[in-house]
Amino acid sequence: MLIDSHAHLHLENFKRDRDRLIKDLRREGIESVITSGSSMKSSREAMKLARKYENIYATVGVHPCCTDEMDEKSIDELRELSKDKNVIAIGEIGLDYHHMDVPIEIQKKWFKRQIELAKELGLPIVVHDRKANQDTFDIISEHMDERLRGVIHCYSGDVELARKYVEMGFYISIAGPVTYKSATMLKEVARAIPLRNLFVETDSPSLTPGPAGRRRNEPLFVRYVAVEIANLKGIDLDMVEKITTNNVKKLYEI
Repeated sequence: MLIDSHAHLHLENFKRDRDRLIKDLRREGIESVITSGSSMKSSREAMKLARKYENIYATVGVHPCCTDEMDEKSIDELRELSKDKNVIAIGEIGLDYHHMDVPIEIQKKWFKRQIELAKELGLPIVVHDRKANQDTFDIISEHMDERLRGVIHCYSGDVELARKYVEMGFYISIAGPVTYKSATMLKEVARAIPLRNLFVETDSPSLTPGPAGRRRNEPLFVRYVAVEIANLKGIDLDMVEKITTNNVKKLYEI
């Protein structure tokens, strides 16, 4: 059984068939899905969805592109949301230098503040890093101590950086782009990083794996990611399923 370690099932894209999809997960070999908040509103929605279904967990946090909405009241609310037993991490949080919807200094301020919150609560972090590899790493390194742990979701850096994160005790999460022919660097990361340090995810509804065509991405497609990793490493799919699932359970204590 696989775990889709990062999706956004609470979004409108799943409104029509969300219930059916979630009920079909176990039959399709998906043990559970972690649905990740990316704003204050979506964090509330993620938590509500996790309360409704026993095979859904939630993370709560504010994506860098939404950090201009944040103030200390937001931190207080995230703290309250995190008291729910179905909330297992703070995220997704981080830096995004692609869209640049929010000034870098504001992104950095609230990335740091949410890391501090996670450490206060004893929760892992789920990190978003888009075209901000060095700054993201530097901030995590600056805050690193025995309380800080987490995963770099939808990893987009190189092998050297991935190894540095692994040395710090972080996990590397591989998403659908690993199936793209053009994803040379990500394929190398999937080969080079030990399976004991990897997660698999869809980041659905975005980033549909190549074999699924132009359809909306969904948690069932996490299997394409697992198959690609198995092929790249020359190992059995069963091993990828078992070890990545155990990795997720270990980090999130589920």
